[in-house]
Amino acid sequence: MYCIIVQTRLKPGTRDRFLEAMLPNAEASVRDEPGCHAFDVIEDRDTPDLFHLYEIYTDQQALAAHKETPHYQASRAVVNELIAEQQVIRADVLATNPPVRSQA
Repeated sequence: MYCIIVQTRLKPGTRDRFLEAMLPNAEASVRDEPGCHAFDVIEDRDTPDLFHLYEIYTDQQALAAHKETPHYQASRAVVNELIAEQQVIRADVLATNPPVRSQA
């Protein structure tokens, strides 16, 4: 499986707009995309306006398919202007707890 961890520092005062766009995107991704196994939205407790997205996909092609969905494109249209800085870690998932069920 393939994972991305997206660290996003928002412009001050944009938290609510970010969450209004990102939370429905995360929910729809797991609900509607067979290749998306996890999409967690995490808010840093110590650093204001810092968020982490933890996303697990079957493979890189599933992530590419995610980026073509209406819910992804709608969220990006909102959040792009809210981002002050963003970094992405790309990784292979060695284990999940509990294990992710494979799609048959």
